[in-house]
Amino acid sequence: MAQTVANHSLSGQSSEALGAAVVLSQSDIRRAITRISHEIIERNSDLSEVVVVGMQTGGVWIAEAICRNLATIEPTINVPLGAVDITMYRDDYSLRPVVTGAPTNIPVELTGKTVVLVDDVLYTGRTVRAALEALNDHGRPRRVQLAVLVDRGHRELPIRPDFVGKNIPTHISDEVDVSEDAVVIRS
Repeated sequence: MAQTVANHSLSGQSSEALGAAVVLSQSDIRRAITRISHEIIERNSDLSEVVVVGMQTGGVWIAEAICRNLATIEPTINVPLGAVDITMYRDDYSLRPVVTGAPTNIPVELTGKTVVLVDDVLYTGRTVRAALEALNDHGRPRRVQLAVLVDRGHRELPIRPDFVGKNIPTHISDEVDVSEDAVVIRS
């Protein structure tokens, strides 16, 4: 059940008046990431062949949390953690100004590995498509699995996540804001 956000904005209007609703609290987010971590272990019998890669910038903190959980659950295996910037791989690259993203840092060769690609929100699928292209610059993974905290629907490409924190039906004009503290939908 969504909670209405009652904070006041700089314009003096409350978030409630702006149509904002908290759909995941901080504890909900923590539980969802923990569940995703367990699902990754269940689906991948050999964690030594897994690499977790967060998409800059929203997926990185989630990927870090997943790696911490994996280390706690399976302390004898060190799962590498990376980050990928998809800015130069976007299909709308020529349509909007280029904003320098955070750097790509993938500490291991991906060839033959199972990559768990992590993002905060799955929407049209275009960002994931760009990330898949970016990953290929670092080797040819045996398999790529997609983990997202929020799946909001409205796909434009045939992309489906393997691990989902929460499916949230949204209107196409809604904005979904994700932080470590909450997931908020603004209408």
